[in-house]
Amino acid sequence: QVQFVESGGGLVQAGGSLRLSCAASGITFSASHMGWYRQVPGNQRALAALISSSGTSNYADSVKGRFTISRDNAKNTVYLQMNSLKPEDTAIYYCNVTFGGSSVFPWGQGTQVTVSS
Repeated sequence: QVQFVESGGGLVQAGGSLRLSCAASGITFSASHMGWYRQVPGNQRALAALISSSGTSNYADSVKGRFTISRDNAKNTVYLQMNSLKPEDTAIYYCNVTFGGSSVFPWGQGTQVTVSS
């Protein structure tokens, strides 16, 4: 059974930092392209950052230069380091296997990030 467990969210002031973690199980993690998505209530989930199985990363324009995605294949975990946070980064953050720019499996519970101004 595929499972994603996200953690590390919280309340932070604008300009602050957070590091999110996502532990994956039930997949061949090292062979999977992994994405961090975020969703604001009333909107669709959007891909914020992507890391390929070989470690190449890509970012949405809105987070480029502020967020860094990384992975630890030994721990089946993908991370999202978020710096210089802005109120518009407030969302629920999810991870998932990503192929062709889209999520592959059912979602985990996500982790809430709230950035106060």
